[in-house]
Amino acid sequence: MKSPDVLPQKIRVKLSSEAAGAISLTPVVSRELAIADLLEEVLAVTGKDEPRIRDILQRGTLVTGASRYRWQGWEPDAESLRQALAGFPDPDPARPFSPAQCVHAALRGGRQTVELARETAAHHGLFRRTSFWDVLMRLLAADPPPYSGYSYRDRADRYRRELAAAERDQLRSAARLLRYSSLRQRIEAEGFTEVELTVPR
Repeated sequence: MKSPDVLPQKIRVKLSSEAAGAISLTPVVSRELAIADLLEEVLAVTGKDEPRIRDILQRGTLVTGASRYRWQGWEPDAESLRQALAGFPDPDPARPFSPAQCVHAALRGGRQTVELARETAAHHGLFRRTSFWDVLMRLLAADPPPYSGYSYRDRADRYRRELAAAERDQLRSAARLLRYSSLRQRIEAEGFTEVELTVPR
């Protein structure tokens, strides 16, 4: 029986597109990935679930988003895999929410999620001292959102909390501060009930 292998520094990967609902005709691209880069893609799907990671490395295939990765599967040595995973962050529920470091907010609970990048929502119009982002951060400062996990895909901590009816009304009213009319209309129309925040680690 073949013994487990120490993790290689690099691995040859075939990358193709997974087109939803149809056969993709995009070409397959072959490239060398550092093992850390491949593990980061796997972690985005599994989190630090060592048995699942080992199974994916053995099978030699991973679908993430619209991409499929394929490689010559192998059984990784447990200790070398553990050491490699130790180089990636762990979820840390003790980390408080930091409004100054937050870069993205998502209003959820309606028919569609309303995505808000900080650089968009923090725009101050001419003669305006307050932005939509300012209003959102003030609401969260009064009642900070609890920790909800670490995203390996975004390399960021996530925070999430329910929004009270009065808070939802304030955000809909503050939508007039946004630069883009399409975004204003979505916030005014969507029945969102909670907010998820992204804070890079």
